Amino acid sequence: MAAEEQILSPDQRKPTSRKALYSALTVGIVINLAYLFGNHQGWVEDVFLLLTAGILLAVIVTDAWLVKAGLR
Repeated sequence: MAAEEQILSPDQRKPTSRKALYSALTVGIVINLAYLFGNHQGWVEDVFLLLTAGILLAVIVTDAWLVKAGLR
């Protein structure tokens, strides 16, 4: 079975679409922010939701900056 499988190095794989990546991360940010308006009490959950949304936004900004700078 193993003899029939193709061996692919990372540079032979098709790169991920940036538009798909940015869209998926944006949907994740929107979903995280939508959780702020739920039926929970307290602010602890809000801190983690905002932190998660901020990290996802930082991934988008960092990737866009790396592409613009030609480093990726």
